[in-house]
Amino acid sequence: MIDWPLFGIFLATTYAAGATGAFFSPDGWYDRIYKPKWTPPNWLFPVAWFVLYICMAYAATRVAISGSPLLAYALAIWGLQVAFNTLWSPVFFGLHRPGAALVVLCGMWISVLAMAVSFYQTDMFAGLLIAPYVVWTSYAWALNFSIWRRNRGAAQPA
Repeated sequence: MIDWPLFGIFLATTYAAGATGAFFSPDGWYDRIYKPKWTPPNWLFPVAWFVLYICMAYAATRVAISGSPLLAYALAIWGLQVAFNTLWSPVFFGLHRPGAALVVLCGMWISVLAMAVSFYQTDMFAGLLIAPYVVWTSYAWALNFSIWRRNRGAAQPA
């Protein structure tokens, strides 16, 4: 059984965090910086996050109702990764600081991986629901690193 009101709370939390992506979205700066050829189109990001947020909320709900002794730690890590998730867009798109955003992504990646492990130990299905988030965050880290490396010290393209 799933606790749907609790799922709604977790889902609202993830989308509140994701709202920073709407406030700090790609702009002219992002269009002008040097990006690798393997950068996905802009439309893919909100689609991917839509799915990931649903998976994160559903997995957190399963963990929350599991009664596991790891429950408190697993949900604390969930909250930590949401905080890093919330920070990334303002740092990258708002401040135009790919290097600082890379530091945020390091914290996010570590917390997402820790969440996946703790969720898996608590509820196997919940842990598996987080696996795509680990992959996406790894890809995001590589993309952010490549953008930082290509643009550091260079004059901003016109």
